Formats: sequence, structure tokens, C-alpha cells
Amino acid sequence: MSVYEDMLKCAKAAQQASRTMATLSSETKNALLLQMAENLESAREGLQKENDRDIQQAKKNAMAAALLDRLTLTTDRIKGMADGLREVAGLPDPVGEVTGMWLRPNGIRVGRQRIPLGVIGIIYESRPNVTADAAGLCLKSGNAVILRGGSEALHSNRAIGKILQQSLQGMALPQGALQVVTTSDRNAVTELLKLEDQIDLIIPRGGEGLIRFVSEHSRIPVIKHYKGVCHTYIDRVADLDMAEQICMNAKVQRPGVCNAMETLLVHREIAAAFLPKIAAAMKKAGVELRGCEQARALCPDMIPATEEDWFAEYLDLILAIRVVDSYEQAREHIQTYGSLHTEVVVTDDYQCSQRFLREINSSVVMVNASSRFSDGNQLGLGAEIGISTTKLHSFGPMGLEDLTTRKFVVLGDGQVRG
Repeated sequence: MSVYEDMLKCAKAAQQASRTMATLSSETKNALLLQMAENLESAREGLQKENDRDIQQAKKNAMAAALLDRLTLTTDRIKGMADGLREVAGLPDPVGEVTGMWLRPNGIRVGRQRIPLGVIGIIYESRPNVTADAAGLCLKSGNAVILRGGSEALHSNRAIGKILQQSLQGMALPQGALQVVTTSDRNAVTELLKLEDQIDLIIPRGGEGLIRFVSEHSRIPVIKHYKGVCHTYIDRVADLDMAEQICMNAKVQRPGVCNAMETLLVHREIAAAFLPKIAAAMKKAGVELRGCEQARALCPDMIPATEEDWFAEYLDLILAIRVVDSYEQAREHIQTYGSLHTEVVVTDDYQCSQRFLREINSSVVMVNASSRFSDGNQLGLGAEIGISTTKLHSFGPMGLEDLTTRKFVVLGDGQVRG
């Protein structure tokens, strides 16, 4: 069987299964997710053995430390996957919700009701926890899902997929509802992207190269998130101790993720008081600093920042720093170099905070909080399926509602159109 035939068979099975999943009760879907969570934790040792196979190969291939971190399934991360499934099970089911109903002059009632999208394809790199996160959200929202992880996580994804499918089988639900593409053949992605008659949406998760490849080759609608160039702006009226805590968390806590801070903007009026202190803390944490001319005047050992640094998503312990003359200059910088992901202002000035919320139109905008909270789980959505930086059909961290669409429902009592 060719790769195309294999992918077509997979997609047809998912399409058939999606019809069953769309009709399941909330109770059945919740029971499925809870069973999946239990099975994941029970299989932890075996799962970590498979993950170790991927890690050893990644080390041989000299994988970057940030990507290696994403690949690793620690005991806490496996528990996190299971807890994510439990949290999704506890969330309200959007399927069937009527989001509005109005009466027309002729007596008919018109409303809109949430329904599943159908079949969702997830194409992702490095992070095997996406296999469980995406599966939970897709199944809870009544969809079928096809998961194609990167070859670097092949053994981990196979193992997670097998565990989750055992739960489907145990509840006599169609196996086609959750499929992990196990071939490492790169053509599998290209062939999947041709199947617009069977797959309703593609969500790529990974580096900018992967997402651009998917966007350019897909015949299926794509939710895009090219990169996360996240800024933190320290206003002239700010609690500098709080600002330091927020910046350290945003950059250092987990630098290899898309919601980590990549550029720090500091108002010139507090730069002399703040920059040397934050620079010392960052350097102690192993962060390489790249500063503008004004920043380097205060901290001469910074590397000179170039134009490319303002566009960069480092995903590493590297930080670009710019001193700005005003709020307006900070806003202009974000609008010029940002990626519509997450932007943060640290300020005690209410008017400044409200302007920032109103004038910065990235998918997540924050006041006095770390950009690391730009995460579906942290925002109360359950385990997110991704972060969209495209404004159609979803914007920001994607939860259950973002995996549904709405159909019109019309209730009459015999009306006919004249």
C-alpha cells in the first residue's frame, strides 16, 4: 500500500468514526477521557522506556537543549498529561449548546447550535504530550483526530497512541476516532494535506518552517501560529521588584516554549534603576543579553542587538533588550516586530494598562503577569490544542469551543415563504 493509500484509509476511518463521536453523550466522552488518564499513569514506566529511545537518538543527532527538553517525558509531565485529560473531562461540553435564539416576524424561531468540526489533523514536532492533549480536546468536542508527530518522538507518540486507543476499544468506540500516524515517511504529511474531502481542519504545532510548509501545501483550512515573539514592556511607573520577578519567569522558567519572553522593552525613565539589576539576574541564570545602544550604555557587556534580533524567536536563553522613550514607542515596536502571540505590560499606571489592553491586538494581552500564562490550561481552557495567531477562525489559545462550529437551527409551526 502506498503512503497516499495509507493516509486515505486513515482519513476515511476517521471520517466514519467522527459521525459516531458527534452523537456521544457528555457522560460517555468524560468517562473515556478519565479512563485514558488512568491508563496513561498506569503505563508510565513503559511509556518512559519508549521515550528514552527517542531521547537517546535525539542526543546522537545533537538535538538542541530546548528541543530535547520538549521531547522528554518526566514523571511530572506524564502526570500532567493525565491531569490535563481529567481537567478537560470536567469542562462543560460545548456540543449541542444553543448560543442564541430569536423570533422572526413570521413566527419562526432561529438559533445557532454548536457542532463538532468533524475530522481534525494535528501535525506537530518534538512534544509527545501534544498527543494526549490534542486527543482529549478533540474527542471531548465530538471530533475524530489524526495525529502526526515528528520522527524525533516516534516511539513516544506510538506508545501514547496505543494507550489511548485501548481506552476507546474498552468502551466499544471506533478506533478510527483517534489515530497516530506511525510512519516516519515525510510524504505522509504531504499526502494528508491533500485529503480535503475527509479532513476538515489542520492544526500544525512546531517551528516556523513546519507551519509555513503546511500552510503552503494544504488543501485543507489551516490554523496557523508561525512563532511567538513575546514582549514585556516595563513602564515608567512600575513596581521594579515585581517587574524583575515577571521577567525572570517569562524568560528563564522554560525558555524553549512559544510563550517565553523574547524581547524586553524598558522605559528610559526607569532604565538606569532597572536594567543593571535585571541584567545581573539574567546573566546569573545563564541568559545571553543583546541590547540596543541605550541599553549597552547602562550594561556595556551586552552584545549589540541587530535588526534581526527584534524579529527573533530564540526559544533559548537569549534575550533582546531595548530602551524606549515612551509608551508610544513601545507600542510601535510591538506592532512592528510582534507575532500576534502574547504581549505584557508591567505598570502601576491604570491609564497605561488600559491603553495597552485596548491598543495592542495580539491574541493574548496581559497586565502585570508573566507571558508564561499564555496557555490554554493556565487560562482555564483545559489542555490547549494550540495557539492561533490567525484571526480566523480562532485567535489565541484554543480550547473546546474553538474545535466546534455553529449551525443554524430553525423552529417553525407550518410557516411557508410567500
